[in-house]
Amino acid sequence: MTTARVLVSGASIAGPALAFWLHRYGYDVTVVEKADQIRRGGQAVDLKGPVHRTVLTRMGILDAVAAAHVPNADGITVDASGRKVGTIPGAFAGGEINVPRGDLAAILYDLTADTCRYVFDDSITSLTETDTGVDVTFARSAPETFDIVVGADGMHSHVRALAFGPESAYVEHLGFCYVLAKLDTGPEDMMYNEPGRMVAIGGPKAPAFFVFASDQPPTARDDVEAQKRQLIDAFAGSGWRVPELLAQVPAAQEFYLDSISRATVEHYSTGRVVLLGDAAYGNALGGFGTGLALVGAYVLAGELATADGDHQKAFRSYEAAIRGYAAVSQKVNAGRLLAPRTRPGIWVRNLMFSSLSLVGPLMKIIDRPASNITLADYPSLLPTTRA
Repeated sequence: MTTARVLVSGASIAGPALAFWLHRYGYDVTVVEKADQIRRGGQAVDLKGPVHRTVLTRMGILDAVAAAHVPNADGITVDASGRKVGTIPGAFAGGEINVPRGDLAAILYDLTADTCRYVFDDSITSLTETDTGVDVTFARSAPETFDIVVGADGMHSHVRALAFGPESAYVEHLGFCYVLAKLDTGPEDMMYNEPGRMVAIGGPKAPAFFVFASDQPPTARDDVEAQKRQLIDAFAGSGWRVPELLAQVPAAQEFYLDSISRATVEHYSTGRVVLLGDAAYGNALGGFGTGLALVGAYVLAGELATADGDHQKAFRSYEAAIRGYAAVSQKVNAGRLLAPRTRPGIWVRNLMFSSLSLVGPLMKIIDRPASNITLADYPSLLPTTRA
């Protein structure tokens, strides 16, 4: 099956990582992305542990990713008057390597741009499976037929909606929303809480990072102005520097609002369509999404390459290898930690952050799942440089 044609939807992290490995194994890869270019900027994502390092090393990009590392210093929590009430360990919000998502996406794109076909400013409109392939139509491009289609298009995966069913059947809203915005915040790394609301500035996620309790997920996913109004309404009456920050929101050029939610799919594939990364097992702000995407891409490509042309066998092996590893993403609700709904909850969270006797063991527990998989070697197919 070394001449098989694969269509990958999504050009963020999981898609280009998969494209790299599939090309190494002889596949003809097309990546379609609805944005008109690789999305630069975005929050810092973290990588940690020997498994993540091994995958990056085998891809030949460990040094480049490490060079893009951004420091993750300790921050402080403050009250409404700006008085320090706690400390946020830098290690808690990041990993061994913290890299802006856009920088990592650019590294992966540069790695694959000359060996895979990228189609920007386009999206899949229909998938029709036949005995020999998947007939695909696009919003802009001419129809094509592929042997396999991969949905690496995130929590709100369009491929999943087309092949598996509506998002409501697979994505669970966890009771909180978050916003990443580029605002003028100054250099301080601080976090402020009120019940059900959190604002952080100067940290690794974005210049301004908001989390707020919400019983319903956002409804205006493609209407940025409506999203900005939702944020302003959610933080109306807040103290500290929040009014100053909200005053900048209407003019913000970089602004992203979404639900803190998780995807749960009974099986990662159906027919010739398979899901990868957040589309299959993501959890917004869970802290494991990028590592899961990179490891999942490595495993999916390796299983396809060693399945003797049997994609169903490959998909089963991929799911068997990844499901346990990805299970950690099903257990996290970052909103509860970032924006506790009660003042006692905020107090307990701050106490936990500030207690060295608690933070050390907690970090070991948090970091352990990143290494909870044994990578297959795929010996005859790996690049010359080994980890």
